[in-house]
Amino acid sequence: MLFAHKRPSGCFSFVAALSVMVFGSMTLIIDPASAKTHEVKMTAVESELIVDGGGMKYNAWTFNGQFPGPVVRVTEGDTVKFTLNNPKTNVFPHAMDFHAAEIDFLKNYRAINAGESISYAFVAKKPGVFFYHCGAPPMIQHVARGMVGAIIVDPKNSKAWPKADREYVLVQSELFKNPDDVQAMFDRKFDHIVFNGGIFKYHPFVTGGKALEAKPGERVRIYFVNAGPNEFSSFHPIGEIWDAVYESGNPANKHVGVQTYVVGPGSAATFDLVAESAGAYPLVTHSLTGALRGAIAVLVVSPDAKPTPLMPQTPWTVETPQTKITPPTQ
Repeated sequence: MLFAHKRPSGCFSFVAALSVMVFGSMTLIIDPASAKTHEVKMTAVESELIVDGGGMKYNAWTFNGQFPGPVVRVTEGDTVKFTLNNPKTNVFPHAMDFHAAEIDFLKNYRAINAGESISYAFVAKKPGVFFYHCGAPPMIQHVARGMVGAIIVDPKNSKAWPKADREYVLVQSELFKNPDDVQAMFDRKFDHIVFNGGIFKYHPFVTGGKALEAKPGERVRIYFVNAGPNEFSSFHPIGEIWDAVYESGNPANKHVGVQTYVVGPGSAATFDLVAESAGAYPLVTHSLTGALRGAIAVLVVSPDAKPTPLMPQTPWTVETPQTKITPPTQ
């Protein structure tokens, strides 16, 4: 996660400094002087990355050399000062589009050539989980090749929703074996659907895959982004029901007792799951052509669950590359 920040200095008057935001029947007083400024810097990296447990490499375009890019996490009301560097060693133009920002597209999201950089700032005014991605043309190719990620804007009011015991970020996207075949991307001829840039990355019965972990009774919060570029996700927990779903990750947009929830390309949602019993709970897109081609993440619930990062195995490294993958039973 990228957290570099500093607290603004200086005094403020009570009248000028306090603003009011409403969450349902709850009124929240927000003090701008408590907001932080986050210096976020990313580098466009054109490189090969491992995308399956057999060590298969993919000619990706990335932010900071990983697919998806680093999770950016701020709090509602914070300022993000962002800089994108496109090194001279790259070949292609790149850009950055933050869905959490409300700023001029032409000025800030323009593509920069190799050897250039661009900087801009925005205030994260609304809480939620949002998509970020490269917007350089052809955008469909830059997204498909890995220039995607998530920014979490935590609500200023921590009581706006239940406290999570464990958190994960899952970014769904389509993988095309030939990253130069832009026409195949337009024609939706994807080869795999993946979570966090890996084919069955979180499927423990597949070579190289490792399950997500949780303990019985924990509230597991999943920040889910559908990077596309084209396909919808029908996100479902096999053996469970979503305790709550928050459209765009905003606590005000709450649905309860949801079996399956559709997240479109370029959108996001936050999912809460509480599994009372130990066992395995596959998290899938119920568009089965996608699930059976890579988009299965198994949540193993056990009293022995260990602490885990937001995006386990990202970037993915394979200790002993294999020659073939063992597919799951279909």
